[in-house]
Amino acid sequence: MSQEQNKKRPMMGHGPGRGMMPGEKAKDFTGTIQKLFAYLGSYRIVLGVVILFAIGSTVFNIIGPKVLSKVTTELFNGLVAKVSGTGGIDFEKIGRILLLLLGIYCISAVFNFIQGWLMTGVTQKLCYRMRKEISEKINRMPMKYFESRTVGEVLSRITNDVDTLGQSLNQSVTQLITSIATMIGVLIMMLSISPLMTLIALVILPISGGLIGFVVKHSQKYFVEQQSCLGEINGQVEETYSGHMVIRAFNREEAVEETFSRTNDRLYESAWKSQFISGLMQPIMTFVGNLGYVAVAVLGSVLAVNGTIEVGDIQAFIQYVKNFTQPITQIAQVSNMLQSAAAAAERVFEFLDEEEEEQTVEHPVSMDHLTGAVSFEHVRFGYTPDKIVIQDFSCEVKPGQMVAIVGPTGAGKTTMVKLLMRFYDVNSGRICLDGHDIRNFNRGQLREMFGMVLQDTWLFQGTIMENIRYGRLDATDEEVIAAAKAAHADHFIRTLPGGYQMELNEDATNVSQGQKQLLTIARAILADNPILILDEATSSVDTRTEIQIQKAMNNLMKGRTSFVIAHRLSTIRDADVILVMKNGDIAEQGTHEELLAKGGFYAQLYNSQFEKTA
Repeated sequence: MSQEQNKKRPMMGHGPGRGMMPGEKAKDFTGTIQKLFAYLGSYRIVLGVVILFAIGSTVFNIIGPKVLSKVTTELFNGLVAKVSGTGGIDFEKIGRILLLLLGIYCISAVFNFIQGWLMTGVTQKLCYRMRKEISEKINRMPMKYFESRTVGEVLSRITNDVDTLGQSLNQSVTQLITSIATMIGVLIMMLSISPLMTLIALVILPISGGLIGFVVKHSQKYFVEQQSCLGEINGQVEETYSGHMVIRAFNREEAVEETFSRTNDRLYESAWKSQFISGLMQPIMTFVGNLGYVAVAVLGSVLAVNGTIEVGDIQAFIQYVKNFTQPITQIAQVSNMLQSAAAAAERVFEFLDEEEEEQTVEHPVSMDHLTGAVSFEHVRFGYTPDKIVIQDFSCEVKPGQMVAIVGPTGAGKTTMVKLLMRFYDVNSGRICLDGHDIRNFNRGQLREMFGMVLQDTWLFQGTIMENIRYGRLDATDEEVIAAAKAAHADHFIRTLPGGYQMELNEDATNVSQGQKQLLTIARAILADNPILILDEATSSVDTRTEIQIQKAMNNLMKGRTSFVIAHRLSTIRDADVILVMKNGDIAEQGTHEELLAKGGFYAQLYNSQFEKTA
C-alpha cells in the first residue's frame, strides 16, 4: 500500500479539541442538505414534532433559573427581615416555588426524552431505508462499476457512510435546534432582568470568538498533519503484519523499524501540538467566562443595592450567562457534524444515482424448451470505447457441445463469458440463445440458465452444507451429499470436524484453496443448470484430484452446453470445439487433433506447455 493511499484514509480524532478538528466537507453542501431533507419527506410530521418538543424542552429549561431566583430572593428577604426583627423566612412559599421548579424540570425532561426517542427512530429508519436501497441497488448495477472500484470503497457506502450520516444527523439536528432556542430564550430572559447587565455579558462574546478563532487557526494545521501521519502509520503497520514473513526472510526488520520510527516521531510532534493547543481552548474560555461572571456580579450588586433588580436575579443572570456561552461552542461542533453528515449523504446519493442495468424487457422471450444453442454473430466489444477487446467474434455452438476457449492472457476469453451472461452488453453484433438475442431475455431469467465455477472461489460464513446448497436452496441433504460425491468432495468433508455441519469462517480459511474449489464445483453440480461455464475450475487442485474432477465434470457436461476456459490445455483434449483466441478474435477453431495437425498457434501453445513440464 502506498503512502499516498494511506494519507487518504479517514481517521478519527481524539482529545480535548476533537470538536474543532477539520471535518470532511461535501462538494455541494447546500444541495446535499436539500436532497437529504427531501429524502426525509415521509418523516416531516415526525420531524416537526421533534422540533416542537426540542423547543418546548429548552423553554422549560430556560424558565428554571428565573423561578429559582425567586427562592434566592425569598431567602435573602427572609434573612434580612429576621435579622432586623420584622419577620422571618417563609418556608411554605419557598416550598411551593421549589415544587413548581421541580414540575418545570420534569416537563423539560419528558419533552427531551420524547424528542430524543422520536429523532432516534427517524435516523434509524433513514439508515434502514438507505441500507435497503443500497443493497437493492447493488443487484441492479453493471459489473463495470464494481470492476472500476475497490471492494472497500463499495462497502464503505453501506457501513461507514450510512453510520456516519445516522449518528451525525441524530446528534446535530436536535443539538442545533436546542442551541439556537437556548441562545434566543436566554437572551430574552437576560434582557428581561437587566439590559445593562446583558450588554456587559455580550461584550465577552467577541473576545471569546477571537480566542476560539486564534486557537482553531493554529491547531487545525497540526490536526491535518496528525491525520496524515495516522494514515501512514496505519498503512505501515498493516503492511508489516501482512508481510511479516517476507520482511523477516529478507532481513528488513531494522529498515521497517527505522521507517516506522520516523513516521511515529512525526505523529508524536503533530499530535502533541494539536492536542495541547486545542486543549488550551477550555481553560481560556473558562477564564474569560469567569471575568464575565465577576463583571456581572459587581454590576448586579450595584443594581440590587439601588433596588433596580432583586438579589435572586443576580444568581439567575449568572446562570443565564453560562447557558448563553455553551450553545456557541455546541453550534461550532454541530457545524462539523453537519459537514460530516453532508459528505456521507453526498456519497450515498452518488451511489444511488449511479447508472443501472435494465433488468427486464417489455416482451421477454419464454424460457421454456430452450436447448442451449449459442451463437456469437460479429461481436465487437470494449470495456471503454477507445480500447476494443473483442474485434469481430463469430461462432456457432450446438446444444450439448463442450466448447473450450484458450489463448494467452488478455486474449478476451473471460470477456466472452461476461458477455454471454450479460454482465456487459456488446458494442455491436449480437449473442443469441436458441436464435433469440440475449438482450430480449430478462437478465435474472437468462442467468438462471447458467452455472458457473470460477477460479476465484466464493464461500460465505456458514456450514459446508449451506454453502453447497446455495446452488439450489430447496435441495435435500441427500442431494447435497450426492453433489459433493460427484465433485469428489465427500471424502474430505467427512474428515473435517463436524463434517457437512462444520462452520466455515468469514474467509473460509479453515479449508484449503483446493477444497474450496471442490465445494464450488459441488455447488454447480447441485444447481444443475442447462449451460455450464467453467473458468479455470480446477486451477487450485492437485493433478490427481484434477483428473477425478475432470471425470465428474465430463459426466456432468453430458447433454449440456459447456464453455470451458482453460490454461492447462491437457484438460480440454475431449472438447467438441476448441476456440483459440488471439487479440480478441478467433485465430483457430477445431478439435484437439485437428488443431495439432495444423501446427498453428494452438500447437505452439500446447507444445510450449509440455516443454515447460519436460
